Amino acid sequence: MADDDDAIVHQARIGDGRVLLSRATCERYLAGAGSAVLLEREGLVFLVPLGGPSASGMLLKQRNAQGDRVLLAEEFLAARGLGRFATERSFDLRWVDEVGALLIEGMGQTVAGTGSA
Repeated sequence: MADDDDAIVHQARIGDGRVLLSRATCERYLAGAGSAVLLEREGLVFLVPLGGPSASGMLLKQRNAQGDRVLLAEEFLAARGLGRFATERSFDLRWVDEVGALLIEGMGQTVAGTGSA
């Protein structure tokens, strides 16, 4: 049986060295995570939530009163053409159980034009 929230398309806005996430996305997929890490595996980019007292990674900072969050990842994003001063783009997000992370769809090496032909 499908969860009502499955019909909602979750997205991240990415550019200027940061990942912007809505409160709804954070509540659904990152509940309890105070930090996260961006990981590239086989040309796919994942946002992996980290929790617990010994978690490291990059802080998921609250961005506004609505509860939206921001993850600053300038170096990682710059290598993919989305660093400082890059125009924000929207990317669909999809949870991947096998990885325990959000797949940022379409944000692989090809964003920066460095994908292999």
